[in-house]
Amino acid sequence: MKTYTYTEKKDTRSGFGAGLAELGRNNPNVVALCADLVGSLKMNQFIDENPKRFFQIGIAEANMMGIAAGLTIGGKIPFTGTFANFSTGRVYDQIRQSIAYSGKNVKICASHAGLTLGEDGATHQILEDIGLMKMLPGMVVINPCDYNQTKAATLAIADYLGPVYLRFGRPSVPIFTPEDQVFEIGKAIQLTEGSDVTIVATGHLVWEALEASKVLEANGISAEIINIHTIKPLDETSILKSVTKTGCIVTAEEHNYYGGLGESVARVLSLNSPTPQEFVATNDTFGESGTPAQLMKKYGLDSTTIIQKAEKVIARK
Repeated sequence: MKTYTYTEKKDTRSGFGAGLAELGRNNPNVVALCADLVGSLKMNQFIDENPKRFFQIGIAEANMMGIAAGLTIGGKIPFTGTFANFSTGRVYDQIRQSIAYSGKNVKICASHAGLTLGEDGATHQILEDIGLMKMLPGMVVINPCDYNQTKAATLAIADYLGPVYLRFGRPSVPIFTPEDQVFEIGKAIQLTEGSDVTIVATGHLVWEALEASKVLEANGISAEIINIHTIKPLDETSILKSVTKTGCIVTAEEHNYYGGLGESVARVLSLNSPTPQEFVATNDTFGESGTPAQLMKKYGLDSTTIIQKAEKVIARK
């Protein structure tokens, strides 16, 4: 089994900041907007280098989405930045009516997603944003796993014509994907080959899935790990190819059971190849205050739970 290691941890939001700064140097049409969270979104370098292409909207997220939609009419490529909760739940109507309905070329970039926002608690954590965004016709939904992949995704979405939701996080996580990777929207990445169980994971749960696969391997279970960085459009071919071989699947995400990656995978399986499936996700609940590590453990978003679900789904074959 191929093994993955890391020498450094870094937050995925910094990958967004690095990608945005690079775009600022290479694409004169890229502009950035922020709702009073420049530091949290790591936009400082872009602003320093491109002060006339940055718009500080203040705590007025709905207005930010409307301005972003308008900027596309003049050929600009706006990247909006705020917390995931405010990027989706607070402004859903504006995204639906002003961006998605007319297919505006807006990149909705959302930091501090999921439970790992941590101590700020349930009012700022959002566990339903993937569901909100993937239900919008024409909206691309991307949830990268580490710093390098987030930077690569940020660069890639600038070349994509249409609305995109890019989701990333606050805590430092292992960097294990290549620095020079080319990000392909809608194309899953198989990280390990396996024959007993397929584990598809997204975001912070990809590393947890890799950690789980080491334990499973030691216990005689061969796990195939797939990084689903794009939840919509979903790489159905890769998923179906894998479950044809393994006969069962575990989905893992930092999101509610309802509306997330797991449900998208379940739909694909039910229509094409009914397969035993287990879910690693939050169970229809809000979060709470705590450190990211404490919350991931309490809510079962970790390698231990992935191992348990893998063993359970194999028994169902």
